[in-house]
Amino acid sequence: MGLCGALHPGFEGSSKREGERGRVAVQSRVRLLRGFFSMIALAEKDRPVAQMLLDFGACPRCVFRLCHVGLQASYKRPHKELLNELLEFLESNKDEDQLSCETAKPPCKRIKLESNKEESEEQAPNGSHQPTEVGDDGILAADNSRPAVCSVCLGILQELCEMDFVKAVCHKINSSEYQFSSFVFSVSFPPQLSVREHAAWLLVKKELGKQGLLVDKDDIVQLKEAYKWIIHPLFLEELGVPADGKSLFEVSVVFAHPQTDEDCRFLATACPSCFKPAKNKQSVFTRMAVIKALEMINEEDFQKNFLCPPASPKTPCTAVDIQCTNGAVFVAGRYNKYSRTLPQTPWIIDGERKMESSVEELISEHLVTLFKADSFNFSSSGREDVDVRTLGKGRPFAIELVNPRRVHLTAAEMKELQQTINSSSDKVQVRDLQLVTREAIRHMKEGEEEKTKTYSALIWTEKAIQCEDITFLDNMKELKLNQKTPLRVLHRRPLAVRVRIIHSMQSEYIDEHHFRLHLKTQAGTYIKEFVHGDFGRTKPNIGSLFGTTADILELDVESVDVDWPPALDN
Repeated sequence: MGLCGALHPGFEGSSKREGERGRVAVQSRVRLLRGFFSMIALAEKDRPVAQMLLDFGACPRCVFRLCHVGLQASYKRPHKELLNELLEFLESNKDEDQLSCETAKPPCKRIKLESNKEESEEQAPNGSHQPTEVGDDGILAADNSRPAVCSVCLGILQELCEMDFVKAVCHKINSSEYQFSSFVFSVSFPPQLSVREHAAWLLVKKELGKQGLLVDKDDIVQLKEAYKWIIHPLFLEELGVPADGKSLFEVSVVFAHPQTDEDCRFLATACPSCFKPAKNKQSVFTRMAVIKALEMINEEDFQKNFLCPPASPKTPCTAVDIQCTNGAVFVAGRYNKYSRTLPQTPWIIDGERKMESSVEELISEHLVTLFKADSFNFSSSGREDVDVRTLGKGRPFAIELVNPRRVHLTAAEMKELQQTINSSSDKVQVRDLQLVTREAIRHMKEGEEEKTKTYSALIWTEKAIQCEDITFLDNMKELKLNQKTPLRVLHRRPLAVRVRIIHSMQSEYIDEHHFRLHLKTQAGTYIKEFVHGDFGRTKPNIGSLFGTTADILELDVESVDVDWPPALDN
């Protein structure tokens, strides 16, 4: 109802007091309209820009982005409501002009004008004065020519950030059985969105230039940022856990729009240096390559090769891939190896397995099953040969469990897991099994060359010996060795001469051809080569010290002197 409709129909003439009352009413209406403009965060300068963007098929949220609206609340309301309010904002200028006109006319004539206006609208239902409505699908009912899919974001900021889409993603998450208390939501948009946004920005820049205003493309609200403003609260509502950039659980969605894939093609000709093939990329048209090209191409060349405004698509983007991944879980402990026919890692040569199993497999298979991980990576503080036992408190190890579904185990569950591993094999036993962080694993590798190890070696000598013949070894301290890379590992280690230290030795006589030697050495010392000399590649060696041929029959690791992981009471 107009202002004149609020006046008594029998009113004739106007008093100063009643005229003032009318002006106050008009001003009140104008203030209400201006308050509405503020609610959708668009200023007067944005009116022609918003109209232009809406006319060529931009959705309300893209209108906000390109008008530099950084207020998150402006994006979070339903698409239909935003479109209705944006249309009212654009129509309000006409209403405001009309209201201003009404205050300058005598009341009796205003009544007539209002009446004529209403009659005109009834006679021309499709005329410019007809109020525009939006249907449930968000399409303009009074303007069927307006496209349903945004020509800038290709539907990303329309139905693809509403609750129905969120529910579909959450169904994927819940069916994957992941344990998580927060999540990171990542999206991958088709690169042509950057081209379309650039085209829209050039039009915005031109329109604002008519008002003498300068704009910077960096002021545009990024599509990905606006998308997350909208969708994060919906995920919180549906999943009951917050989005957290530091979370180890990631939900990633890849969007595609094959209909507009050709949008980027002209950039390869205009800026060929930006698009170089890479082995790990399926297409040269990556998002970063496209953005780089858009920064290089001048406006005239861009507008010659790409339609401004961009053509309206028939269909929206589709989510072609939804993936859930959990950050790795790390389990550490110490292992003892009691077999002389068990390698530390799978022994496979030319695709053929040489040993039935390995230390890492006997331990990891139970962890992978319990944590429901996709795969694992095994590491340890050094390694022993297949025929070497590891005794004492064992060798520190760590296992990275990749993409586990379970991430939390209690101390009691970890203890039960340890018992399961130990009862499954007599070749390997573990202790101090515990969850650790990625950073903590560094302690295992720190000081790799400085830490010490103790060994027990059963040695054979060709020359007969007596007990007193070996006691001189007990007095040797800090014996320096020069070890050229052993022949047996030359295929996997570079050729070099490494200096290693035998800190101390203690001999134990057995018979005239055998004795046991206990050694404390610098980590990385090749004990077998120290005994037999490796054809002179290790100097000095036991053979040269005795003046005879010597060989090693058995070798055991008695301790690895690394104070990690922390010992547990188990």
